[in-house]
Parts: sequence; structure tokens; C-alpha cells
Amino acid sequence: MVASEEDEQSNVSDFLRVLYAGLPAGVTGTALVVWTLVGILAVRLSLYVVNFILWQAKIRRVMKQFPRDKRDRHELLSLEEEDRRSVWWLGPFITLLACSHPETIKPILSNKTQKPEWVYRFFRPWLGDGLLVSEGRKWQRNRRLLTPAFHFDILKHYVKLFSESTDVLLEKWMSRGPGASVELFDDVGLMTLDNILKCSLGYNSSCQTNGKSAPYILAVNDLARLIDERTEYPLHHIDFLYYYLSTSGRRFREACKIVHSFSEQVIRERKEELKKKDFTFSSSRNGKCLDLVDILLQAKDEDGTGLSVSEIRDEVNTFLFGGHHTTASGISWTLFYLAQNKDYQDKCRKEVEGVLQGRAELTWHDIGKLPFITMCIKESMRCVPPIPQTVRSLKQDLTFADGKWLPKGISTVADYNGLHRNIEIWPNPTVYDPYRFSPENSENRHPHAFLPFSAGPRNCIGQNFAMNEMKVSLALILQRFHLELDGSKPPAVPCERITLQAEDGIWVNLHPLNTNE
Repeated sequence: MVASEEDEQSNVSDFLRVLYAGLPAGVTGTALVVWTLVGILAVRLSLYVVNFILWQAKIRRVMKQFPRDKRDRHELLSLEEEDRRSVWWLGPFITLLACSHPETIKPILSNKTQKPEWVYRFFRPWLGDGLLVSEGRKWQRNRRLLTPAFHFDILKHYVKLFSESTDVLLEKWMSRGPGASVELFDDVGLMTLDNILKCSLGYNSSCQTNGKSAPYILAVNDLARLIDERTEYPLHHIDFLYYYLSTSGRRFREACKIVHSFSEQVIRERKEELKKKDFTFSSSRNGKCLDLVDILLQAKDEDGTGLSVSEIRDEVNTFLFGGHHTTASGISWTLFYLAQNKDYQDKCRKEVEGVLQGRAELTWHDIGKLPFITMCIKESMRCVPPIPQTVRSLKQDLTFADGKWLPKGISTVADYNGLHRNIEIWPNPTVYDPYRFSPENSENRHPHAFLPFSAGPRNCIGQNFAMNEMKVSLALILQRFHLELDGSKPPAVPCERITLQAEDGIWVNLHPLNTNE
């Protein structure tokens, strides 16, 4: 016979009466519940503390196998790395093993590792589940759907946009007069932002001429700056303190709203436009080349499922973040080294003049005819890699070739600064020598010796886009200007932010070519 609802309630009431009757005098049922919860929390906290102590003891034993990092990472331009691995301490409790040799860095960038949440969670409110932050099946699916957006048939249409944005920069520099002193990162950064907005959202921002006044441009620049600043203040690592009790956190949330709102508006409008017209990857939209939004709106799984508006927004924001500061860093440091080495600068200019023959715009076919400029770009990224390191956590125990090992869960670093200046791989690593990347010198080099775009399954999906942009910009700049370092300004000293920038900027004097100065 099935008990009625009234019988069930009666049984519960009887159980509670018996429970309360057994309590000591003066102890109520509410007090029992409270003390039970306190006891559970105390036990859980005790277990956490015990596990933390045991983990710290284990890490300290493991790290005794490896030398401690003794270098001054603020002296990058004079760095000569001697170790294959070294221990970095971030405060008293966080320890990382930094790998700076091809044989030790290769397993760090394999599918045996993953991106640790404690590092990349600062980016999540802005970039969501974009390629930079996502893991597992989500990352695999989106990487597969995004790959066609970086096919050569798509990239070749962007060369014209790169030329147009560089022309705006050149006209701005010409207006300042012969011998003008300019800081490269500011101006080049606005140019690369102009490029990335055109290629990702089809948005003509005019940011190079109007500066950073538009709300969207202000928000994008604020987000990158605020993430940089947040990493330097331990109390800001606590989400509640940062987002609700700090001015920076409130500005970060507001900037995220502005960027997300703008991106979503563009995506929805483009989605409606796409319903009315038939585009393909090789076609144009209103006479313009397709941008990243157009391509992602057409991307489909095998079962015909596409990306949602929020997924496209996350990938566009990730592309904007990943392709803005990194290319600005690559172009700026290449110009720094060419300004420092007149012979190499003259050789690059001669190569450009031979290709362009008086033309002021590069084409897709011209890009492959600039081997020496390509060598100079690569050597600059060896000396000052745009992304200084990548952090990974191990999904399983890792044993190196020499028998030393690391346990599952430990955080490791692919140290590109150390890798690119390791004396085992690069003789005289502090010397700027583009001929390191000549075909004959590159032939037998370890494939993991030079990693400006990382390696393994999570290498940079936009590396061809970035290289093309840098080649176009540098070629057109060198065609119009001779550059010299400005000796009246502070010397350029690399500083580690999200990308490797210069502490007080990179200052050069610009001398227009073919003038009567």
C-alpha cells in the first residue's frame, strides 16, 4: 500500500521530535545545524591545509633537482642563457619550472599539458571561451572552425588593408617634419589596432588620426593595460576585492561591457546581412574583402551547427587581443634594431626598392620577395620575442631525457626569452645577426629552437597573418624613412607586460627620403 503525502509528512515530524528530544538541555535544533556546518567546514579546511602542506613539501623536494634562476630578467638585451631548466619562485608558495632548451621545452608545449586557470582567469571576462582560454573539446572544435579564416586565399586580401593603414602612419610621420623624434610603440600600436579592427570586424575606426578618443578604442586599450596592472598587485588577484572594491576593477567591468556590446552589435548586423546575400570564402562583401566575422558566421560543424553570437564575439576579441600588441611589438623592435644597425637597414631598403620599383603599395605577390626583411624580423623576434613566456600545467607526470621528473599538476613555463638566448643553440646570443636565419644556417636547426609563435597543438593560429602584416609595414616604412635612434631619450629597455615592450618607449629620429633637407 502506497503511503499518502500526509503519512510521509507525519513520519518526518516524528523523526524530528525524536531527534530534538535526544539533544542536551539548552541545545536547539538550529544550533545543532549551525555547529554541524561549522564542523564540516573545519574538517574541509583542515584537509585543505594538510594537502597544501604536503603539496608544498613535495614541490620543494622535486625542485631541488633543478638550479634556481639567478638572472636579472630586466636585463634581457644582455642575457645569455646557460641552463636548460631553472626554478622560478613567485612569492613564497608559487613555484614554476622554466624550460629554455628545445629538448626541455618540447614536452611543455605538447598535449600533455594545459593552460592553468590561475594564470588565464584574468582574461576570461574579456575573452570568454576564445581560443586563448578554452580547453578540451571546446578548443578543438573552435580551432577547427577558425582554421579556414587564416587560409592564404583569405590572407592575401588583407595585404591591401595593411598598405592603407601603413600609409596613414607614414603621412602622420611626414607631417612632423624632417628629423622628428617619435616613440614607436604608440604610433605603431595604433596602426596595428587599425589593421586588426578592419580585418576582424570590418570596422574603420580612424584611430590613427583621431587617437584613442572613441569609446571602443579606449575600452580595448584599457583592458590590456588593466590586466597588466592587475598581475602586479596580489590583493587584486582576489575577484571580489578587484571587481567591487577597486576603481580599476570597476573600469575593467565597464570596458568589457563596451567591447562586448560593440562586437555583438556588429555580429548581429552582419548576420542579418548574410541572410539576404550569398557569400563564400572567396567572395567580397559590398566590394570589400571578407573579414573574420563574415567567415565565422559561415563556419559550420559536420552536422551543420555554427558558432553562436557569443562564441564569435569571444573569438573576435581573442583575435583582436592576440594580433594587436604582438605585431606592434614585433614591428617596433625590428625598427629599433634596424635603426641601430645602418648596414642592415640599407640592405632592407635596397631589397624593398628592387621589389616595388617606385610603387607605393605592396601586393600579395611582393611579400614572398622580401627574404632579407623576413630574416631581420625573425632575428628581432629572437632577441625580443613578443610573448616572453607561456605557462602550462602538467596533466600527467613528466620525465625528462636525463631522468629528472615533475609531478602531475605542477606549473611549468616555456621560457622563450631564455630559449632564444640559450648559448647551446645560439652562439653570441646578444649580437643582432639576421644571417642566423639564412636558408643554409636554418637548415639543421632544432624545430623548437625558435618559437616566436609557440609550437605544438596550441601554436598561434594567426602567425601567417602577423608575418604578412609586419613585412608590409616594415617595407613601406623603410621605403619612406631612414631611422636613427634618438640619443637624447632614455635607451630602450625591454619590460615584461602582456607583450615585451620598452620601459620608456623606443625613440627614433625619422629622416624622410628623397627630400632636400
